[in-house]
Amino acid sequence: MSEVLRYFRDFFVSLKLTVVLIAFSILLVFAATLDQTNLGIWGIQQKWFRTFIVFQEVRGIALPLFPGGYLIGGLMLINLVAAHIYRFRFVWKKSGIFLTHLGLILLLVGELLSGIWQEEYFMRLNNGETKNYAESYRTNELAVTDTTNPGFDEVITIPQDMLARHTSVKLPKLPFRIVPKVFYPNSTLQSRSADNATPAIATLGAGLTLDAAPQPVTYKQDATNNPSAYVELVAPEGSIGTFLVSTALTVPQSFTNAGRTWKITLRPKRIYRPLSLTLMKFNHDRYAGTDIPKNFSSRIHLKTPDGRDDRDVVIYMNNPLRYAGLTFYQAGFANNDMTTVLQVVRNPSWLLPYVACSVMTAGLLIQFGIHLVGFVKRRRPATA
Repeated sequence: MSEVLRYFRDFFVSLKLTVVLIAFSILLVFAATLDQTNLGIWGIQQKWFRTFIVFQEVRGIALPLFPGGYLIGGLMLINLVAAHIYRFRFVWKKSGIFLTHLGLILLLVGELLSGIWQEEYFMRLNNGETKNYAESYRTNELAVTDTTNPGFDEVITIPQDMLARHTSVKLPKLPFRIVPKVFYPNSTLQSRSADNATPAIATLGAGLTLDAAPQPVTYKQDATNNPSAYVELVAPEGSIGTFLVSTALTVPQSFTNAGRTWKITLRPKRIYRPLSLTLMKFNHDRYAGTDIPKNFSSRIHLKTPDGRDDRDVVIYMNNPLRYAGLTFYQAGFANNDMTTVLQVVRNPSWLLPYVACSVMTAGLLIQFGIHLVGFVKRRRPATA
């Protein structure tokens, strides 16, 4: 083995590396906990844990600040596997330790896969309402819908990031270009006064009577951002007009072009699935004589287009609906108990943490049992 390979082997199997990585993990959790008041839980996950390097912006320049969770966890995984390959030899007396370490490896791999694959959405359903899509908590999209055909609507969506980058968009299905003019990550809508001398940015739709005012981005758990943008639609013959679009505007705005009728709106990103859910009834039970919540439950009718499933399901706390790779949790309610809010999670690796914890528990019990049996044998008095 060459000196270079030996150096890398010694580095990755080193016990010193293990101690350093554990110390960095403690510091990472501590720093992320302090920063949680600024960014919220989701922001902390993205900035500190689901990244290789934590960057901090200083005077407009992003500077590396600390190793991220992916880097620390990845090195821990390599260190653990390498140590077992080069330093440990399997014997039955150490079987419990091997199982415990195997469970730890599965736990690290499970967190990595969850960070890569997991998707979280929500679904709001009013009594009697049916939906076949869920919406993103944090990501939005500009939806341009061709409503000319009475039989169906054709929807073309553009990610919010393209609006934020002021990227001009020309798609084959659209007879016009979409040119973002202004984008606010968070905003409020204000009515334009009749004596406002400042000309409106928008030339069509709601922007003629409303203005978008930028607001600081919020990371609070009980608050949401309402992004807004001014987008100009440009056809080959010239500008169609400029619209104000915002997630605070719940009704799409209509216009016509090239003999076709269109609608435009900024909305939470949608994920469509080959199933539909109908809210039959939402129950909000309270303890007698108090306003203390006792139970939240939603009776849902599940139906698939192929007719293979057509049944009622009750979703309540700790009893989610798992179907087609999705898990539907009871997350909240609104509109005086007339609306249920379901959290929709897609995580193909959701079983790995359970398997990892079971393997680690079995390993610890086996190792404890081996030592207990050895201790009892040593304590047993010799027979005459």
